[in-house]
Amino acid sequence: MDQDQYHLMASLEDRHWWYVARRQILDRVIRKRVGESPGRILEIGCGTGGNLGFLSRLGPVKACETNDEARRLAIEKTNLKVAGGSLPDKRPFADEAFDLVCMFDVLEHIEDDRGALASVLANLMENGYFILTVPAYMWLWSRHDTLNHHKRRYVMSDLIRLLKTAGFEPVHASHFNTILFPVIALVRLAQKALHLNEADDLAMPTWLINSMLGSLFASERWFVPYLALPFGVSILVVAQRKKS
Repeated sequence: MDQDQYHLMASLEDRHWWYVARRQILDRVIRKRVGESPGRILEIGCGTGGNLGFLSRLGPVKACETNDEARRLAIEKTNLKVAGGSLPDKRPFADEAFDLVCMFDVLEHIEDDRGALASVLANLMENGYFILTVPAYMWLWSRHDTLNHHKRRYVMSDLIRLLKTAGFEPVHASHFNTILFPVIALVRLAQKALHLNEADDLAMPTWLINSMLGSLFASERWFVPYLALPFGVSILVVAQRKKS
């Protein structure tokens, strides 16, 4: 990801509708699918630290981030220790195991996603949980993916197969950002068909639009933990280590 994108992320993630609503969804998914007190938590690829606040309310948290500037911003924001390192070859906390490992929109940045998932498994306690989010559908590829140095977007069947191959057993999988999906898909397809300049997904909308979009997206917290939504802009999977 470009350095400017990290600074933009840090300035927006406490108030932009997408970040705020996604945190509400993730918080509820963890509480309902993993537990109110899931134990020791590791966030891999914490970016500028926007998720560490709600994760800290669930249990003791450690985090890692490969980008030096993002890591500095995360430490400045949270006062938590954020380690360096990268997956799959420079795994942080290599001698520790966690009850819950989180990767929120990280896997799509990693060239060797299969190797990265194998590294995650090594950080997970027996019967521990892994929660993963990724962007869905290559046909939704946009300027945002390019700016953020994404390698791919995923389809659910391929992601589930990848997780099982790496040694995980998915216990819940759903698309999300479903309510806004028709509008987002239509805009992106129109931009491609008409060769229009794509707006930056992280641009801050007006207060009213930000509030409306946030409320619509956040409302998914009431059903994403329970239902397997068949489509959406993103994918969420909760998985456990396969029993040996």
